[in-house]
Amino acid sequence: MKVRIEIDENIEEDEILIRCRSVNDTIMKIQSAVSDISSESKGLIFYKNDTEYYISLNKILFFETDNGKINGHTKDDIYEVKYKLYELEELLPGSFTRVSKSTILNINHIYSIHKNITSSSIVQFENTHKKVYVSRSYYKPLKMKLDERRITK
Repeated sequence: MKVRIEIDENIEEDEILIRCRSVNDTIMKIQSAVSDISSESKGLIFYKNDTEYYISLNKILFFETDNGKINGHTKDDIYEVKYKLYELEELLPGSFTRVSKSTILNINHIYSIHKNITSSSIVQFENTHKKVYVSRSYYKPLKMKLDERRITK
């Protein structure tokens, strides 16, 4: 595998292009790593009342909609963000995944999942009372992401 860097002072935005014969696990891991690094560098601004907060995404347990607003939850607090949930899906690193129409969670903070075959499963986080519900249609992709994470570590 070759790695090249081309410098072009005329471009407005940096671009990373992966050329490959076929997409395999290695290529997917490279793409995911680059996306994660790119997303982390953007950063988000969180709001509470009239104050802006610059919180590491690693501290965020989940994002959810509440009365038309999007809130980011940490272990002990709740902050508002000025994005729509679908925009956050594009911005957030690979450790975040959609688990319902109204929730995106950080899989790095999952403590347990109580699977319920007939309705939503419940995700709990360590050292907090907070929990989120995983819709049946999002359960399998969540499990696949957790399994993939476990295998690569």
